[in-house]
Amino acid sequence: MSGCPYFEKRHLLFRNQPQEPKEEQDVSQAGINKASKGGVVYGDYLKLDQIVTAQVLQSELKGNKIHDEHLFIVTHQAYELWFKQILFELDSVREIFIGGHVRDERNMLKVNNRIHRIVVILRVLVEQFTILETMTALDFFEFREYLSPASGFQSLQFRLLENKIGVPHNMRVPYNRQHYRDIFKGQDSELLLTTEQEPSLLKLVEEWLERTPGLETDGFNFWESLEINIFNGIHKEEQNIEQMSDCEDKEEMMAELLKQKELFTALFDIKHHEHLLGKGERRLSYKALQGALMIYFYREEPRFQVPFQLLTSLMDIDMLMTKWRYNHVCMVHRMIGSKAGTGGSSGYHYLRSTVSDRYKVFVDLFNLATYLVPRHWVPKLTPDVHTFLYTAECCDSSYCSSEDSD
Repeated sequence: MSGCPYFEKRHLLFRNQPQEPKEEQDVSQAGINKASKGGVVYGDYLKLDQIVTAQVLQSELKGNKIHDEHLFIVTHQAYELWFKQILFELDSVREIFIGGHVRDERNMLKVNNRIHRIVVILRVLVEQFTILETMTALDFFEFREYLSPASGFQSLQFRLLENKIGVPHNMRVPYNRQHYRDIFKGQDSELLLTTEQEPSLLKLVEEWLERTPGLETDGFNFWESLEINIFNGIHKEEQNIEQMSDCEDKEEMMAELLKQKELFTALFDIKHHEHLLGKGERRLSYKALQGALMIYFYREEPRFQVPFQLLTSLMDIDMLMTKWRYNHVCMVHRMIGSKAGTGGSSGYHYLRSTVSDRYKVFVDLFNLATYLVPRHWVPKLTPDVHTFLYTAECCDSSYCSSEDSD
């Protein structure tokens, strides 16, 4: 940080450092002069006085300073800063969807970039556990008593993040036999309730998928065409197997084909889908699922390349959130074994129960791979539809005339 007036002249960490040569002093002084004329110096801009002095060791306050408590605090503060950035990006994406600005496909690139940024941050958060793992269970045990009753479950930002992505509150594992919101008080609890009632990213993506061009029954009617093609394909496969000479493989092949037939019969049964929605085993509406599958099959078409990238990134978010939970489970098990958590939960056993599909928001997107079929079973695009997919969706004048959403 040579030449940085904040670090070399003001910050406590550098107070006892040797003085720099006169030439460098002149440069530093020039920076201070510039700041005094209305500019802002590095440390003031980043509020470093507040950040780097926010590590208050409870063990030190009790007269028994434990070295690794500092690492524990810094790492968790870093997590919270990244949670804040994720929420910032997530809110901006939700605003674009809520405002209807996704009708302008330029904004879809913006959405993709910000969702991808969330993915990259989550990768950092997953890897950050390796830093905490440099601390042994014995190291943690030395200061663990000073944490109680604090618990990572009390991270408001992480609960807000879950709500804004779309984790259903009725799918959450009870914490100490309590509703998760009961752990929080006052404005925090009210804020969590508000985010439960606001449109989540899942809900907004669902509405966007329902508008996928090509689903219209009076147009290309992708869904009906797909159903016809798939069952025609299965029927031909049945005929081919029946014409085979008797052998063990013939019976197995027919049994496998019947399983496929049952799978696709359920896929095209809207009542079956609604039943799974009611049980919480599906997250997307029937029409949104159709849109997602259409994007999946036609991902190479220019019109669907950006939407496909978005669906892929949404799955990445779910995957990385699951990895984060799993790493957290492993670390807690390593540090405290089967003891109760500092917040009074069952610790490892509670955390292990959260590593499941009930916390996966975009589980339906993962399930799309279940319905892969031979490429020649996918309905061919008519010339009109093919041309339409190459053009941007017509937006109304209010969207075209308005500025891009930030």
